[in-house]
Amino acid sequence: FIKKFDDMKKQDKMDLSSDQDLTIAIMNLVSIEEHFFFTGAKLGKTEYYDMIKDVREMRKELLKRIIKEYEGEVWCISKHLLAASYRLMEVGTKQLGIGKKEEAYDLFEKAYNLYSLFWGINLNLLNVGDIKKIDDNAINKEDKEKKGFMGKMGELVKKVIDCCIE
Repeated sequence: FIKKFDDMKKQDKMDLSSDQDLTIAIMNLVSIEEHFFFTGAKLGKTEYYDMIKDVREMRKELLKRIIKEYEGEVWCISKHLLAASYRLMEVGTKQLGIGKKEEAYDLFEKAYNLYSLFWGINLNLLNVGDIKKIDDNAINKEDKEKKGFMGKMGELVKKVIDCCIE
């Protein structure tokens, strides 16, 4: 995976630092869509529903900058991975605020795992067919340390995406 990523960097195909920032913006746009929906429903004001369309179009446009090519339902999977990751971060933050640290940490880990899966899919680092053929706790046959699929993806994202690059 690291070699594949290094090859992509050499070809200058992407600025993952900016893409990571963009994914956070997309997460927030999904959340804004949800808030417009619930506000419209709670207040009975359809004008909030009308605002969903503009936000959705913006979210779609920005998501296309990251997901340039996809097969099957990868587009929808990606959107839902980002949305679920964001929600888990929010719930984790609330749990942290009320002193439930262990629950918060568990939610943060789950959020990061989903976020890592998003990147694994969208950097074309995953071949689901190959994953099914090997040990449930390994990414490939050469792995010595078996951390599970999500653990491996998380480690990969830590290595290849540095949000502090300016």
